[in-house]
Amino acid sequence: MIKRKSLFLFRMVSKPLMVFLFTSSVSTLMAQDPTFTQFYSNPIYLNPALAGTTGCPRVSINYRNEWPQLTGNYTTYSAAFDSYVKDIKGGVGIIAMYDQQAEGTISTTMLGGIYSYNLKINRKVSFNFGVRAAYIQKYLDWSKLTFGDMIDPRRGFIYQTGDVPRGGKRGLFDASAGAIIFTKYFYGGFAAHHINQPDESMILGTSKLPMRLTVHMGGTIPIGRRGRYSDGTTIKPAVIYQYQNGFQELNIGGYLNYERLNIGVWYRNRDAMVFIVGVKADKFRLGYSYDLTVSKLGNGLTGGSHEVSLQMDLKCRKKPKNFRKISCPSF
Repeated sequence: MIKRKSLFLFRMVSKPLMVFLFTSSVSTLMAQDPTFTQFYSNPIYLNPALAGTTGCPRVSINYRNEWPQLTGNYTTYSAAFDSYVKDIKGGVGIIAMYDQQAEGTISTTMLGGIYSYNLKINRKVSFNFGVRAAYIQKYLDWSKLTFGDMIDPRRGFIYQTGDVPRGGKRGLFDASAGAIIFTKYFYGGFAAHHINQPDESMILGTSKLPMRLTVHMGGTIPIGRRGRYSDGTTIKPAVIYQYQNGFQELNIGGYLNYERLNIGVWYRNRDAMVFIVGVKADKFRLGYSYDLTVSKLGNGLTGGSHEVSLQMDLKCRKKPKNFRKISCPSF
């Protein structure tokens, strides 16, 4: 993942933020976002233009535990709601996320509201443009930091540090936008998060949250007749590219949908193979994915990554007429 590589040192020390003494002396610090492997099970986090694209109300819940065998692993939670609203010719949504790093030493909470406008270009092509306004709160728990002057050569960490406590909470406003064009069998989108690049520094100097750029596209290939529980067996290839602060991530994969079963495989940046399985039961979709580390770090050291998603498609009071759903994958 983009964020995880940049902060790998935090995982490798017995006291999760021993390296913080070094990083706090740098005048400008940059951080990266958490991302989810099941991209389309958290659609409005990937791209705000995807709000309301199912036509009916939708709830998405996600949990990710990354590299659990390393000290201070990352855990990320997300919950979102979105729906199409005919009167405003688009979708609305609300999303909340909580990310915990290094055993809670650094945590991030985000709450955002989304609006997307839907435009039918012609009988076959539609276009969505979405914006997100969010409040982000960063928190540094200074009591969990350890420093060199706390160490006794024989007895370990027994002294109080002479460093002056700092940190605490910092709130910031964040703006994002995205667009997507789609037909019955194809879609392509672009999103820019943190357009205003807010300052999230909690110690010294400036720490701007760098812009995250995402390009994603994919399609649907029918290979079987309509089934009892689905519109037919399909293959859904997809590509997702993300860039943030010099870090690049290319994800290439796809899904096989058969009846209630969904199976997916992704390959990411010579870093991991991702295996996804999902099931659909009426209005519910439950997915699980495992990231198998294939880089030099090795899966035995990291323990891979686990992710669980739950989607609920709620009933529409009145289904929108002539509404065109997008062909994005379900997981």
